[in-house]
Amino acid sequence: MTDTQVTSPERNGRKTREGLVVSTAMEKTIVVAVTERVRHARYFKTVLQTKKLYVHDEENDARAGDRVRVMETRPLSKKKRWRLVEIVERAR
Repeated sequence: MTDTQVTSPERNGRKTREGLVVSTAMEKTIVVAVTERVRHARYFKTVLQTKKLYVHDEENDARAGDRVRVMETRPLSKKKRWRLVEIVERAR
């Protein structure tokens, strides 16, 4: 290992996603809908896939309708495996 690998501040292998907050009903947890375009395996048509992620929001900062960036983390509860990185755009 070189010095740059040991002292690197970046975390490797962590997925990041951007999505829309759909629920803030829980304490320190938000639900984010992430939509991505994928090609259908058989028909090769592009389709939209939506996935709901349970995200840890320490300060209860995000509101419904906000566009947020989330990062993968260790399991925090039964369903929560993501944490809030930043709020990209506030809801209008």
